[in-house]
Amino acid sequence: MNGRPCSKVACSEPATGTLTYVYADSMAVLGPLSARAEPHSYDLCERHSQRLSAPNGWQIVRYSVLGETG
Repeated sequence: MNGRPCSKVACSEPATGTLTYVYADSMAVLGPLSARAEPHSYDLCERHSQRLSAPNGWQIVRYSVLGETG
């Protein structure tokens, strides 16, 4: 375990990705887990990363590490 839990309330699964919002561009960016916790980002487990949705008019950008399966 990486020591950081999912940011979703009542979820105790380990975080596998980091979500950041870019409000100026109406974009939600989900990528690999950041090296350290940041105050304006959200760490998500695999389940919550897969179920991520964004408000109408927003786009979701998903980054992954080359060679990573999932």
